[in-house]
Amino acid sequence: MAYSNFTDLTVLQRTFGLSVNFQARLFEGEYSATPSEFVQEAIAEYKPLVIMPILAEVRRQRGAQISLFLGVDFNVDVERGLSGYCDYLLSRDSNPYSIHAPVFAVVEAKNKRINAGLAQCAAELIAARIFNEREENPLPALFGAVTTGSNGRFLKLTGDHLEIGGWESCLLSLPEGSGQHSGCQEAFYVLAMGISLS
Repeated sequence: MAYSNFTDLTVLQRTFGLSVNFQARLFEGEYSATPSEFVQEAIAEYKPLVIMPILAEVRRQRGAQISLFLGVDFNVDVERGLSGYCDYLLSRDSNPYSIHAPVFAVVEAKNKRINAGLAQCAAELIAARIFNEREENPLPALFGAVTTGSNGRFLKLTGDHLEIGGWESCLLSLPEGSGQHSGCQEAFYVLAMGISLS
């Protein structure tokens, strides 16, 4: 069994004793990072690939204090199905060649259906929590996202409690004065928060 086999959050709830809040408001506070001009231009020009410049920018802003892994095997507990391929995985360790704890964020890319990737991303977050605990470098919260490239949903795992953002966010800029934050800002917030946790 692999992460991609997790397609139903109910299975995760039973298997791992997870409680889930499906309507979480994850972004109530101020944002701690702002997209650079490069990211804003990349978003405008390469909409389907928007997550990559966001992740690269977070790494750049943090002075390479984090490692970003693309398309990596992350085998934590094969017997429980916590194994397989992660689209994007971020670690608060500067070693870019192998995954070290603490892993703080995972991102799953899906072609069209974001909700189909929520259970898979949650399973990867559980694996990251177990991995960090084994390496004696746990974090109080882990963050995840499922994205189509233009839209995304965000997740936060604290212990055995999973919060899923109550709405699908547009990763592209919203009109000024709309009163809404763009998903790009949310993605920066999630990643910056994960990096800053001690």
